[in-house]
Amino acid sequence: MSYTLEVCVDSTASALAAKEGGADRLELCADLIVGGTTPSLALVRQVKGTTGLPVRALLRPRFGDFCYDRWELAQMAASAAELVAAGADGIVTGVLTPDGALDVEALRPIYDAAREAAAKANRPVALTLHRAFDVCRDPFAALEAACGLGLSTILTSGQAASAPQGAPLLRQLVERAAGRIEILVGAGVSPANLPALTRETGASAFHLSGKQVLDSRMTFRREGVPMGLPGFSEFELWQTSKDTIRNARTVLDTL
Repeated sequence: MSYTLEVCVDSTASALAAKEGGADRLELCADLIVGGTTPSLALVRQVKGTTGLPVRALLRPRFGDFCYDRWELAQMAASAAELVAAGADGIVTGVLTPDGALDVEALRPIYDAAREAAAKANRPVALTLHRAFDVCRDPFAALEAACGLGLSTILTSGQAASAPQGAPLLRQLVERAAGRIEILVGAGVSPANLPALTRETGASAFHLSGKQVLDSRMTFRREGVPMGLPGFSEFELWQTSKDTIRNARTVLDTL
């Protein structure tokens, strides 16, 4: 079986490391430390231009839940078109209703905007439902809704904190999808657990960041002045490890 390895990155340095390690494609975001938000158009252009890999851009206007107001939804539709026009090969997004269902009516104009931009550029676009799926009420109803929307992929941990924990549901999703849509297994995926995940889920596509924590290049450091989330140092950087991605690639290629 041929396996797809998608790497989630939020910088050009990480994108280049993922390419060197053997990634098949990238999910590009900003702010991976909070689960990812929409990347800048400049970053999309730079990553696409420097790697040449298929790039799917995350469309998430903020940290937090996936229940968006009309202003956020309008931003998302506009951003979907802009990201594709900037070179993104796909859009990764998701919207839920307050009661936990996939919000098909909210999603349709967002995906349509991406399709229209791709048509203008005379190229296809891959449309992914992200891990909003993992906090929806009924995963099988959401799967059918995603197929009805004509999506390419569902990124999921099997509604668990990590893919290994969600393996039983992941297998059911792969079976229920029956080739209609790609089930992309993500969250807690590593070279060490890939053999078990492939065996237990039956999936053929896997998603990881392969991150390592690097020390800042700053030599002058003013401590005790936090800029963001409590508990995170301003002098630590998260970046994809090419060795981790290479190990994952090797595992998948030898299964």
